[in-house]
Amino acid sequence: MKQPCVYILASKPHGTLYIGVTSNIAARIYQHKANLVTGFSQRYSVHRLVYIELHQEMYAAIIREKQLKRWKRAWKVRLIEEKNPEWQDLYPELL
Repeated sequence: MKQPCVYILASKPHGTLYIGVTSNIAARIYQHKANLVTGFSQRYSVHRLVYIELHQEMYAAIIREKQLKRWKRAWKVRLIEEKNPEWQDLYPELL
């Protein structure tokens, strides 16, 4: 399913966070989990999908991604815990 979205990955509950944007969430998270995405998420083993936010347009998703990246860590943690208090990996729900 192709739909613009912002996502947050974590290395573990309350661990290292990574924020990204994509139009194909299932494929993108697979790439992260298989270490096909070089860089930050690969280096720090950030593979647990803990937050997804769907958008109607890619432009809106990109703006939101940039906004979230500027947020303080505590705000990001609160955002995650509002929808996913156990920090469960949401990837299986995408399949």
